[in-house]
Amino acid sequence: DEAPSEEDEIVIIAEQADVFHGAESILAAPSSVANEPQEKLGERTLRYEELDLSRLKDAGMVTQDAARSQIFEEFRLIKRPLLKNALGQGPTPIRRGNLIMVTSCMPGEGKSFCSLNLAMSIAMEMDHTVLLVDADVAKPSIPRMLGIEGGLGLMDVLLEDNLPISQALIRTNIDKLKLLTAGRHHPNATELLASGAMRDLLDEMSNRYSDRIIIFDSPPLLATTESPVLPSQMGQVIVVVEAGKTTQQSLREGLHHIEACETVSLLLNKTRFKAESGYYAYGYGYGYGYGYGYGYGAESAAKEPAAQP
Repeated sequence: DEAPSEEDEIVIIAEQADVFHGAESILAAPSSVANEPQEKLGERTLRYEELDLSRLKDAGMVTQDAARSQIFEEFRLIKRPLLKNALGQGPTPIRRGNLIMVTSCMPGEGKSFCSLNLAMSIAMEMDHTVLLVDADVAKPSIPRMLGIEGGLGLMDVLLEDNLPISQALIRTNIDKLKLLTAGRHHPNATELLASGAMRDLLDEMSNRYSDRIIIFDSPPLLATTESPVLPSQMGQVIVVVEAGKTTQQSLREGLHHIEACETVSLLLNKTRFKAESGYYAYGYGYGYGYGYGYGYGAESAAKEPAAQP
């Protein structure tokens, strides 16, 4: 046999590199990661992203290094009733209780920040893993907040029959946290989210791993056509309410959109509490022009909204 030409060798190398999502992803990977055994999924290797935890901590996020901080403790309180519901330890069993949708009435009220912090907090649990899904397909923000690229995501899984969700997931340097980005833009995103393929995908996500909590950062309820589609398929919904901005009228309208979900909690955001109230008060510069304060209220959607949101 003749020895391969230089041109043939280039083709062979290119084909080998394609298995790993392109040569650039390998070159960009930290050396400590490149030497680790990768999780093979068919002909693809599960994508890995090294999150800058110091940057996230400085931005006021929940991280392991920020343990015992005020925001750490606040989200520890927030996640407890959600985990009980997810595990069937609440007053009544909840179908798909481990599927948790985080939304708001209008843009800018902090739902993505809360989604990410909730996921980071649950990832620190000993007995649970977390999948954070950027379901705000019209205006995804999770990759930008984490400082990573979007790439394959939810829309790609719904559009491509031969793309299982396992091959679109992103591993991170937080062992128990995986990510699924929004994926490609698509003009029929609403129809895709309401499709049978989406229902089947949610069933798979809910049932495949009993210890996994799936958090969906979802579109604002009153700003997009996609937002009313998901609640009926979720086990729990969190509505982020911005103190001093979210009106009673918009909250009522927003709750009307999610009547199909029986378990709804309200999370009061961007607020200040006096020390004697028993709540913590925060003022974080988030690095993206946001500043947040947190207080948590888990109120049933059937109750009257807070008198002064």
